[in-house]
Amino acid sequence: MSEKIQQLIEMAKGSKPTAEDTERQRRSFAYGNTHFENERITRETVDKAADALAAQSDDSTD
Repeated sequence: MSEKIQQLIEMAKGSKPTAEDTERQRRSFAYGNTHFENERITRETVDKAADALAAQSDDSTD
C-alpha cells in the first residue's frame, strides 16, 4: 500500500461523523431497505417520516 494511502487511512481513523452525517446515513439506509420491498417508497417519503418522528420525539421531551 502506498504511503499516501496509508496516511489517509490513519487520518480517517480519527474522524468522527457529525450528527448530520449520521442522520443522512440513517435515512439512506431506511430508504434502501424499504424501497427494496416497496418501489413506491421514495426518499421524500423517508424524509417526511423521519421529520415527523423527530418532531414527535421533540414534543415528548417538553
